[in-house]
Amino acid sequence: MDEIIFVTMDIIRNQTFGGERPLYCRRDLRLEGATIGAGESALKETARIEAEGCRFEGKYPLWCCDGFTVRNSHFAPGARAGIWYSRGGIMEDCTVEAPKIFREMDGLTVRRVNFLDAAETLWSCRDVTLEDCSAVHGDYFFMHCAGVRVRGLRLQGNYSFQWARDVEIHDSELDTKDAFWETENVTVYDSRISGEYLGWHSRGLHLVRCHIEGTQPLCYAEGLVLEDCTFGADSDRIFEDSDVNATIIGSITEIKNPRTGSIVADHGGRITIDENIKQPADCKITERQTL
Repeated sequence: MDEIIFVTMDIIRNQTFGGERPLYCRRDLRLEGATIGAGESALKETARIEAEGCRFEGKYPLWCCDGFTVRNSHFAPGARAGIWYSRGGIMEDCTVEAPKIFREMDGLTVRRVNFLDAAETLWSCRDVTLEDCSAVHGDYFFMHCAGVRVRGLRLQGNYSFQWARDVEIHDSELDTKDAFWETENVTVYDSRISGEYLGWHSRGLHLVRCHIEGTQPLCYAEGLVLEDCTFGADSDRIFEDSDVNATIIGSITEIKNPRTGSIVADHGGRITIDENIKQPADCKITERQTL
């Protein structure tokens, strides 16, 4: 029978730490009601860290950590670039005012977190679960990430999910220009996506029961699939130079030069086919009212 080893955590309550690396290389440490004040790299090169009800104010507070849990805590604006190069992390019920909090992470779960400055957050992260979160000022959110599962995200910020791959999103509100550029194998279910130039140069983008708003969406795409999606009236010049198979509920303002595939809509609007269409130029466009 394998020996069972019980690890006792050191507990620090209601203390304040500042300066450079005050808790450097600590292992099996629990912080309760602690404040990480001005300074940097407070918990660098650590492992098995728990923080409950804490406040983080200094730069780079949790880098190169092997296993952490942060709950009911606050990251002030000064705690920028907060958690990088770490793995096996959980963050729940927190408020984050600092940008760039997650980078180069492996195995991250984030639940019920309010990102108040989400600029350049979640870059080059792998195996990420995000649930019931909100993010504003979130330019370049989730860039270069892989293996992402999202549910209940409310995002405001441009250029989200660029160069991401293997992503699944459910029940979200995404207000984001230039979303899903150069992505691979992304599926979005039951969500609203608002913003210009959605999904350009994507590969394997699959939208299911989504509502799409904004000009010139879904152009230059390979393997694009839409199932029972709707479009706002401002969505024009859709599907230019795309390989697309789409079923659309309601009307569509304008389809322009789809390269190949099939498009079925309840009511078609303008169909622009001109001398710039790319081969094989054989996309079949059908209105249900004429079936």
